[in-house]
Amino acid sequence: MHATHLLLEEPIRMASILEPSKPSFFPAMTKIVGTLGPKSRTVEVISSCLKAGMSVARFDFSWGDVDYHQETLENLKTAVKITKKLCAVMLDTVGPELQVVNKSEHAISLEADGFVTLTPDDQSKEASSKLLPINFTGLSKAVKPGDTIFIGQYLFTGSETTSVWLEVEELKGDDVVCVIKNSATLAGSLFTLHISQIHIDLPTLSDADKEVISKWGVRNNIDFLSLSYTRHAEDVRHAREFLSKLGDLNQTQIFAKIENIEGLTHFDEILQEADGIILSRGNLGIDLPPEKVFLFQKAAVYKCNMAGKPAVVTRVVDSMTDNLRPTRAEATDVANAVLDGSDAILLGAETLRGLYPVETISTVGKICSEAEKVFNQDLYFKKTVKYVGEPMTHLESIASSAVRAAIKVKASVIIVFTSSGRAARLIAKYRPTMPVLSVVIPRLKTNQLRWSFTGAFEARQSLIVRGLFPMLADPRHPAESTSGTNESVLKVALDHGKVSGVIKSHDRVVVCQKVGDASVVKIIELED
Repeated sequence: MHATHLLLEEPIRMASILEPSKPSFFPAMTKIVGTLGPKSRTVEVISSCLKAGMSVARFDFSWGDVDYHQETLENLKTAVKITKKLCAVMLDTVGPELQVVNKSEHAISLEADGFVTLTPDDQSKEASSKLLPINFTGLSKAVKPGDTIFIGQYLFTGSETTSVWLEVEELKGDDVVCVIKNSATLAGSLFTLHISQIHIDLPTLSDADKEVISKWGVRNNIDFLSLSYTRHAEDVRHAREFLSKLGDLNQTQIFAKIENIEGLTHFDEILQEADGIILSRGNLGIDLPPEKVFLFQKAAVYKCNMAGKPAVVTRVVDSMTDNLRPTRAEATDVANAVLDGSDAILLGAETLRGLYPVETISTVGKICSEAEKVFNQDLYFKKTVKYVGEPMTHLESIASSAVRAAIKVKASVIIVFTSSGRAARLIAKYRPTMPVLSVVIPRLKTNQLRWSFTGAFEARQSLIVRGLFPMLADPRHPAESTSGTNESVLKVALDHGKVSGVIKSHDRVVVCQKVGDASVVKIIELED
């Protein structure tokens, strides 16, 4: 294969592999989403996670109550103030997740070749090695003998001792009798149940999800809603309609989580409706044969890149839940996700209950940073321009020109003034090799009862886009101006860049801004 076909800069000098990695203010252009939980909810640990490179905090509502997550979020707010590092908030819904309920929390041992019955009565019956109560009444109607069912506390590490593989043997009324295919011990109060390639007739946004969003989501102005088990574009439309009625949540972005064959089948129309995509490789790895998972990742990330919508990849360093170092395969997997074009890496169990949440974020950031250095931006740029075609829209033309100019003059940074965040995201879509400082200019709005400023949502929502680093400007500076007010905002942005260490004397900087009705791209060379 010719080097021009690789999303990798050629040639990579072997000597550079032996050079130590250089620390920088921005650990990586690729963003890191960390799930906060038992091992990562104190102010001290969250502060360390933010310093290590976490820019989005995920709150997983498939466990823990509203009060528990609120306490964690208050600690996050304190950590943000201490570290002075912006962090966005993502609420992850439960959706139509099937669960085995283990009220006693005693460990359950299952022996290979034995039998276990799944029964739809999770309230009165106790879980045992012979009987597993589940939260779904329609299981016996959804499955048939020979179907495969997986059960585990965290789907799925591939560890055969903590998750079990069952095969449906017979159906007895509402009960499903299964053969146990591997010996395993299930520990904890809840286990996820996944049936390979079977439609589950439950709403994507459950009543419990709606309650959490209405209470916790509204109270905390969540930036992102991670919509679990998105199966159709209609799921996203329904969620957006629900959010639009909840005050400021009409600004919340919806990220569709693709977890099964149904979501994969309707991927194109889901991508059109959603603000971003999360490739949930844990569940997808069960629904798809192992040899097909990488194909889905590459195809889905490419489609997201061309649409200019963030692609988030999950389940990359599972082994770091218990170990200080990733496996060689995992380190390569993180790098390949970056070379494929991913915007962000999502860490689940690794930061939620893992022993090394801070080290995991730091390690993933370092791998991303190294992969970004050899990302073939030139090839990527040409592909994106070709995909967009001609005639380009006004904004698209300005964005691609800004990136091309920045690369030609070897600019150290691109500064873009934006109020909606759209211009900044379009520039990031072309994957410039340098950071994009997105200066979000707040806008004044009124609901006829009170005045308020917009901008905080737009700033935080860019924290999941590769290469975008937001800054909230002083609201007294208008976004569009022919006077010198923009110059003072530019000075603030340049000073921020200098303090960050990304801008030095004599560096060139590309600035993208609106002056009156015109959009302008200019190159400035800094003096001492």
